[in-house]
Amino acid sequence: MNTVIDLPDPAALSSAQQRGAQCVWCSAGLSNGTAHDLGPRLIDAHGTSALWFPRCCPTCWKAHQ
Repeated sequence: MNTVIDLPDPAALSSAQQRGAQCVWCSAGLSNGTAHDLGPRLIDAHGTSALWFPRCCPTCWKAHQ
């Protein structure tokens, strides 16, 4: 079963959080080895649909499962 986790509004996140360099919840710095991919999300980007690929840290992943 694949459950979709609610995420913060991308517009409220920093650019580093939006691009996956920091956790979407706690802003911890992420590397490819520590990040947990939260799956692609469809968002509105200035009136156009776009895919967003949010990531989080292991601690927040455990807390939000």
